[in-house]
Amino acid sequence: MALDRFFRRRRPQQQAGSDMPDLWTQCPACKESVYNRDLEASLWVCPKCSHHLRLEAGRRVEVLLDEGSFVQLSGRVHPTDPLTFQDTEAYVDRLSRAQKKTGRPDAILTGTGSILGLPVTLAVMDFAFSGGSMGSVVGEEISRAAEHSAEIGTPFVLVAASGGARMQESALSLMQMAKTTVALESLTARGLPYVSILTDPTTGGVTASFATIADVIMAEPGALIGFAGPRVIQQTIRQSLPEGFQRAEFLLEHGMIDDVVDRRTHRSFLAGLLGVLTRRAPDAPPAEQPAPPSTEAPA
Repeated sequence: MALDRFFRRRRPQQQAGSDMPDLWTQCPACKESVYNRDLEASLWVCPKCSHHLRLEAGRRVEVLLDEGSFVQLSGRVHPTDPLTFQDTEAYVDRLSRAQKKTGRPDAILTGTGSILGLPVTLAVMDFAFSGGSMGSVVGEEISRAAEHSAEIGTPFVLVAASGGARMQESALSLMQMAKTTVALESLTARGLPYVSILTDPTTGGVTASFATIADVIMAEPGALIGFAGPRVIQQTIRQSLPEGFQRAEFLLEHGMIDDVVDRRTHRSFLAGLLGVLTRRAPDAPPAEQPAPPSTEAPA
């Protein structure tokens, strides 16, 4: 046993304060350590259990759009602090920290690009920025992107990832629910498709507004989707909730969404879907990632 332990391969450990990058990521579902290059090759889906890790907005754009096709629209609108809000920390300090962390003004990235040659307008929420919370800037940028999509005649694709409305902006945040819904009507008036992709998590006012009024609503496997959290609901109704409640597969079974699609097939799936809806044929799809062993939500 001593020799076995001696010759067993040890993974390099990152030293505190060292410049060596972290090479491994622990899957939050199966707890296995996965080499980051393997994760990147599988589009940040665990190759061992198919758990879909959360993606930063920039990586999401790379996953969905053709290489080099993205032209950014967002970034010119910056959040303010009209209420001078402060709880355990001043809102302006929270914003500053989130902006430094993500490199963008707020929890949204929008732009134009193409999916296998089909032009689209894309909006991606960034959970890394204050939990993807919906404030005035998020609502404004989504509204602008939807209106731009209608103006240039492209389908609109939105990737939702949010904990809900941003409490530090109070009613101004809740107003974005109506604002974005009205802006999306411009797509309907032009007969242009709107596709919503719900990722983990999509909750609160985002779920109650623009994320769930699309022509086609798809979700990633295992994504938490709902208005209030399961614990809040269980405490309110004082009943045990069904297994898998508010997970993507449960919502698909009960008719709340249209499909659950593995991230490794998103581009080809969207290209085929948008091709049918717009009556335009996409380019030949690239080789896809290996099919996942299971689409069931992790325990």
